Amino acid sequence: MEIFIETERLILRELLPTDDKGMFELDSNKVVHEFLEKKPLNNIEQSRKIIEFIRQQYFDNGIGRWAIIEKETDNFMGWTGLKLIKDEINHHSNFYDLGYRLIPKFWGKGFATEFAIASLNYGFENLKLNEIYGMCHINNIASRKVLEKTGLKCIETFYLDGEEHNWLKATRKI
Repeated sequence: MEIFIETERLILRELLPTDDKGMFELDSNKVVHEFLEKKPLNNIEQSRKIIEFIRQQYFDNGIGRWAIIEKETDNFMGWTGLKLIKDEINHHSNFYDLGYRLIPKFWGKGFATEFAIASLNYGFENLKLNEIYGMCHINNIASRKVLEKTGLKCIETFYLDGEEHNWLKATRKI
């Protein structure tokens, strides 16, 4: 198991097949999917396929989403990190997206800002990226606030799957 980042309260590590129960708890929750595709998972096998897909990204792209583990309890909390998006979204392709998804019992405790800042710093310091993007549904105010606290700035809105989204960007300080 590779650990990429440790913060005061969190471990950000590669997603493992054994994270399937935590991923199912996360992605079967309707509240988590409120501003996403509104398609929560129905069975744990779907979680296993998602984990396999993400793990393949580690090999194909050298980066993919990471598991968020609470140090104090060793609990799986969700996922975060950077993803290389090769498909075109908002007239961009081959860009790095800062994303995250957190089990609701961990919401409102500052974890999202903590892991998002760590992920952004990893992208700029370790991967030497010049730009990192983020996006969120226009009504997902909490997610936008987290992204802005990390240093991303909302530069425009766009439509994704027929829904209006915020498009945010951070640029490495040289």
